[in-house]
Amino acid sequence: MSHAVDPEEVSDHEFGTDEVTAAAYRRFDCTVADPAALAEAAEAARTAVEAGECVVLPTDTVYGIGADAFSADAVQGLLDAKMRGRDMPPPVLIADASLIRALATDVPDAARDLLARHWPGPLTVICKIQPSLRMDLGDTEGTIALRVPDHEVTREVLRRTGPMAVSSANISGKPAALSCDEAVDQLGDRVSVYLDGGPVAGSGGAASTIVDFTQREEGDLLRRGVLGLEVLRETLPDLVDLTEPEQAASDRPVDPGEAGDPVPVPDTSSPEPLGSGRPDQDTSDAPDRHGAHALGPDGGPGEDRGPDAGPAEPDAAVGADEGPHPAPGG
Repeated sequence: MSHAVDPEEVSDHEFGTDEVTAAAYRRFDCTVADPAALAEAAEAARTAVEAGECVVLPTDTVYGIGADAFSADAVQGLLDAKMRGRDMPPPVLIADASLIRALATDVPDAARDLLARHWPGPLTVICKIQPSLRMDLGDTEGTIALRVPDHEVTREVLRRTGPMAVSSANISGKPAALSCDEAVDQLGDRVSVYLDGGPVAGSGGAASTIVDFTQREEGDLLRRGVLGLEVLRETLPDLVDLTEPEQAASDRPVDPGEAGDPVPVPDTSSPEPLGSGRPDQDTSDAPDRHGAHALGPDGGPGEDRGPDAGPAEPDAAVGADEGPHPAPGG
């Protein structure tokens, strides 16, 4: 039995006709306690992502619009859907922290400690991207913004699709969607599949916090979000705060790119070249499904934590919508 919501009908009566047409997207109710229904929704999302299409999914901060992070065309489709440019690359959401080793390089111990405590969760970290990755997320300056969202539906999708570029599910410059209805209202049939996880009010609409580890091992706080400075300094006592003093983490983000989008893109003097190659999703370090606790001994956070954020998106994603990767929604 299918639990997909019936295609929404759009009446042309207001345009002078009585013709009724079906919406071009599929919407799934993921609030039901039915494993079969949730599996159907996750598989529909996987199929759409594999086809290079965009999907909308809930996170622990805001709703995010996601696409295959390894497909330049799919990422461009995401940016086009949001009406944003390549100067605001989306963050990348992953299912488990162990994946970070395949996506980022030179991850300091301080970052590992922070991820072990806050992944899965509303934390986006910016690291140097693995030189061999075949990823074109936009103008990232050799960096990548990563997040592991604390939402089981979305993490199940990520386990099936692998890393996804995710930004907040909204038109650039408009408020991030906190419900599936809000996402549909803004993005409509630019998206193929909508996963309705109900309202995401756990963060009060605040975006993920963004910490950059590309400039100094102690980390730079680029955006305050759900996690405050005091909380971060419990793990990173020498964290440098680069945010504006008056920045309010409780304000509902305007296009936070989910994962912390947009993520500001760090100014790296010598961006690492993007080569080719896609990390195997089924490595020997298989994620233990416990998120942040699956960190590896090599110093790299087990993997990713998000969406909205992208190489410095936000966004994880879901992030806000201004600034170069700086950086997912959302």
